Amino acid sequence: MESSFDILATVQIAVGLFLLWQGIQWLAYVRRRLKTDPGFYAPRTAVICPCRGMEPGLELNLASLCEFDHQNYEVFLVLASENDPASSILKRVAASSRVKANIVIAGKPENCSEKVNNLRAAVEQLPEEFEVLVFADSDGRPGKSWLHRLVAPLSDSRIGATTTQRWFIPNHNDLPTALLAAWNAAVVTMLGSHAKNFCWGGGTAIRRALFEQMGMLDIWRHSFSDDYSLTMMIERTGRQIVFLPECLTPSYAQTDFAGLLEFTTRQIRITRVYRPQMWATAFATHFLYCLTLLLGFLLAFELTLASRPALHVTTLLVLPLLLAAIRGALRVVGVTEALPALRSPIMSQSWIYILLPTVIPFLYLLNFSASVLGRRLKWRGIEYELISPDQTRVVSP
Repeated sequence: MESSFDILATVQIAVGLFLLWQGIQWLAYVRRRLKTDPGFYAPRTAVICPCRGMEPGLELNLASLCEFDHQNYEVFLVLASENDPASSILKRVAASSRVKANIVIAGKPENCSEKVNNLRAAVEQLPEEFEVLVFADSDGRPGKSWLHRLVAPLSDSRIGATTTQRWFIPNHNDLPTALLAAWNAAVVTMLGSHAKNFCWGGGTAIRRALFEQMGMLDIWRHSFSDDYSLTMMIERTGRQIVFLPECLTPSYAQTDFAGLLEFTTRQIRITRVYRPQMWATAFATHFLYCLTLLLGFLLAFELTLASRPALHVTTLLVLPLLLAAIRGALRVVGVTEALPALRSPIMSQSWIYILLPTVIPFLYLLNFSASVLGRRLKWRGIEYELISPDQTRVVSP
């Protein structure tokens, strides 16, 4: 057992050093982007935000979409039904908005998720004057320069889309909310200056001409995931998806253990359907990390009971944990520089992003295990079955 642990720990240390180097490169990329002048490209833009039900901070989140320093845009807030509990909030936000804010009623989905159906309905109703489509989520609260910085790089026709990511800020430091924030933080550093970026539905901009050229409305007709489907189609065109850390979107989170498991397992189950190779690689990576730690703790315990020296085992056990914590610290540095107005709350909760990542792979492993068992999932009260990337069944409305 000791020799097996030595091999596993050595591999984990090597992987940890590689990921640490990637983290350093990511931070350098963030700093380069923050110094980049976005330019003056400001085409007519439609900001589309699908909504469903009530959630903490909804009115403030939606109001932030109406306050961008971008003069040439309109907001489209989309619901499946006028009877949605959030309807009154949407009407209030639209009435008080300084830019034109429209409310779109999409109707019930049939062979796609409600979110995708909402997006399709909004795009279908857009006047031809809109040149750029921007997709946002109702749980994000972007800053005033967010829209201009997200859209401006599209002046380069080689770019297929620009995208960013959310950064969860816990409303309370309870364990499930802290775990959710730490779980999501790892996703932020998956994006960078490389060619493997993917679109995030809560913050993506694309030229309408390319969107229509790819036939996205037809692709979305049977899709569950708006962003994975969009990513796949952009990849087929050979164009770049550019990650913009300067557009990181704060999302104020609060959940319980049931909500934590539902959210995290849903993301992994979607990945299994749309990105099976990524899913398999990540599953193996997290499994080996967890196996190494469990084997190391067990071995150190046995050596201690037998009054044998356990220093080398302890050292090999601690190093992967230390490397994971350092990567977490790099994320915090990068995010506080990208979101200077939120530096104080992020730093006050920095332990969440630095210490918890050392054990987050165990949560990921639980998600991966659950995702193997089936293709059904729930999103805001609706149950779906993901038959394939281009086939979705609504199980219960």
